[in-house]
Amino acid sequence: MLPGTAYTPERILHIVRRKAWLIVLPVALGVGAAVLIARTLPDRYRSETVIMLEQQRVPDEYVKSIAPAESAERIATLENQIRSRSRLERIITDLNLYADVRQTATMEDVIDQMNEDITIKADKATVHVAYVSGDAKNAQRVAERLSSLFIQENLRDREVLAEQTNSFLDTQLDQARRQLIEHEKKLEQYRLVYGNELPSQATTNLQAMQNTQTQLQASLDVSDRARERRLLLERQVADLESNQAADETAPEPAKESTADRLEAARAQLPVLLNRLKPDHPDVRSLKRTIRDLEAKVAAEEAQPPSRTAAARPRRTTQTDVVRQRKLRDLTEQISDIDRQLAERQRHEQALRSLIAGYQGKLDAVPKRESELIELSRDYASLQATYQSLLEKKQGARIAGELERKNIGPQFKILDAPKVPERPFSPNRPLIDVGGGGAGLIVGLLLIALAEYRDSTFKSEDDVERVLRLRVLAIMPRMAAERSRRLRFVVAGIAVVAIAGVVVVLWTGAMRLPY
Repeated sequence: MLPGTAYTPERILHIVRRKAWLIVLPVALGVGAAVLIARTLPDRYRSETVIMLEQQRVPDEYVKSIAPAESAERIATLENQIRSRSRLERIITDLNLYADVRQTATMEDVIDQMNEDITIKADKATVHVAYVSGDAKNAQRVAERLSSLFIQENLRDREVLAEQTNSFLDTQLDQARRQLIEHEKKLEQYRLVYGNELPSQATTNLQAMQNTQTQLQASLDVSDRARERRLLLERQVADLESNQAADETAPEPAKESTADRLEAARAQLPVLLNRLKPDHPDVRSLKRTIRDLEAKVAAEEAQPPSRTAAARPRRTTQTDVVRQRKLRDLTEQISDIDRQLAERQRHEQALRSLIAGYQGKLDAVPKRESELIELSRDYASLQATYQSLLEKKQGARIAGELERKNIGPQFKILDAPKVPERPFSPNRPLIDVGGGGAGLIVGLLLIALAEYRDSTFKSEDDVERVLRLRVLAIMPRMAAERSRRLRFVVAGIAVVAIAGVVVVLWTGAMRLPY
């Protein structure tokens, strides 16, 4: 190629016309080779079936399917199951596929070859299963077998999944039931042991403690009154004993008249009634003393007075007898009060023990409440888990029946595989067109290479541009007669080759599948 050459469309067209044989020959060779190769390739037939996903025939709001939806992952799983060695080997054996290949290759190679011939594609609502074979009937039978296997595997997997789910839920339900029963026993034992310390018994314990405190306070009040009465009796006993001792040691003084003692007793009665009740022993004793004194005064008034009484020595008088009887009565009353006080002390001790017990129960309420809340929380959680498992078990049982009766979501053949009427491959027109196109490209490359290697001058412009010299004269090329005949022959061959290429290309274009 000369430096500085400018390739205009006219120059390129001139080069192509001048070296047209470099295009014609490669195109002719390419078309011929393509036709030869296309005719020697074996025919391949493709049979395809379309599988449609049929939705569940029972509404989802009534029965929910236990198996997962037929998603892309699910279809990929089914495809892997179909392409497994065990299933493909059985199909190969049953239909006697790849008989020639099995004589020289291993079963692994045959299965790999079959996997290459199988095509499984899925879209939103359908699955396309296709198989390519050298025999049209084999292609149809294998496609039918694969589609049936696809549907059977889906049904079997769904049934197995339903059974496994039911079995798993049964196990979990039994375990949850055992845990629930064990926890109920714990709660029952806890209530038996700490039933009186639970928060529900706090009000009852508080009321009982208040009632016991009221009883204790009443008992204490009674004991205080008993002690006051005993103190009063002790004073009366001390007074009587001191009077008796004085009477025994001192000369008998002028005897107090019975009327004076009656008046003193009558004056003492209102004082006792102001402090004590009418049925009080002191009041009754004083009333009895008043009656005795009234009787004695009446008797003395009936007898004449004795004149020798002052001269006689002191002897036991009616006053001494009354005093002794009164001392005995007071002593017995003090003993009764002591017994009552002792019994009151035991009763008060028992009441204090009850109050301490109720107080201990009330103090233990926060702790028992925390423990009961923890136990109840675990029990509520176990109960909720058991209820949820029970509902799921019922749903799984119904869903299992749905799968066993084949009324759930499943695949259904929409278009059954047919025996192909014409080969799927090789696409011979396309091969022919491809051979002609390859020859054309090779021819253009050869022209470009020849032009690149050609450094001859083609025109006076080339001479002036490269050599910087003026052209004075141009001598025409003197071609020999033989060269002219050769050019005519090449031109004729080129015309025939171009015509053949055009015919082949046109025929191939008309036969291309649309």
